[in-house]
Amino acid sequence: MPDKNNEDEVNAERMLEAALGGMTPHEALIQASLAESADSEARAAAAAKNRERALKLLEAIEKSMG
Repeated sequence: MPDKNNEDEVNAERMLEAALGGMTPHEALIQASLAESADSEARAAAAAKNRERALKLLEAIEKSMG
């Protein structure tokens, strides 16, 4: 009868390999870091664009009031 712990470890290892998509854990960490960096850059760009829109809206409101 096969060892249940060993079978669980083998299954966990297979799931990990599938989740990594053939990458090593180091490669997966690098890819995740790059994705996070790109995401933070996109958030910063969106914040800048929102600030620009808010300033234009404020300018339009000030013109209409006065």
